[in-house]
Amino acid sequence: MNIQLSEHFTYKKLIRFTIPTIIMMIFTSIYGVVDGIFVSNFVGSDSFAAVNLIMPALMILGTIGFMIGTGGSALVSKTIGEGDKKKANQYFSMLIYLIIIVGIILSILGIVLVEPMAKLLGADESLVADCIVYGRTLMIFLVPFALQNCFQSFLIVAEKPTLGLVISVISGVLNMTLDFLFMYVFKMGVFGAALATGISQALRFNCSNCLLYWQ
Repeated sequence: MNIQLSEHFTYKKLIRFTIPTIIMMIFTSIYGVVDGIFVSNFVGSDSFAAVNLIMPALMILGTIGFMIGTGGSALVSKTIGEGDKKKANQYFSMLIYLIIIVGIILSILGIVLVEPMAKLLGADESLVADCIVYGRTLMIFLVPFALQNCFQSFLIVAEKPTLGLVISVISGVLNMTLDFLFMYVFKMGVFGAALATGISQALRFNCSNCLLYWQ
């Protein structure tokens, strides 16, 4: 049974409504963990250290989607509640354009500055090369990563948190499958790990976008 935002929320309903989002956030957080497991087993300890070293910087840049999505979804929800759906659509479009513009800027800066960022985080000469490969590959996918983070919040506004969880699970399974193929079968190393994560994030963004458009 679906729960609508217009209903009166008891503690039981609130927990039922938020559990899919909580699990979805957990799946979002394990992208780097999954990459680390495969890298440590199939590539080596130095590459594993490089992935864990540069991952926080990538996640920080991607949080632009969480920030805009959290605040923007509240604004859009309020506007819909006031009965002005046209204005709510305008707010939504503005927020998406903002993420795209800021995401492109951050992606370019990240590609250029990934080496000094890695060194600032403590990478030595044996780790810098893998940090650069992993970081720059994921920077290419920064815009869809930020957008899918934003769409997580808007799927709640669309009263579809469970579908958001399903998308997260599917993209997580795809990430693990591609990690195995790229690193174990095709021997693509750290680049394969980053490419697998980027592709799964892009799929998650496209699925979330389709659901919101359908709504």
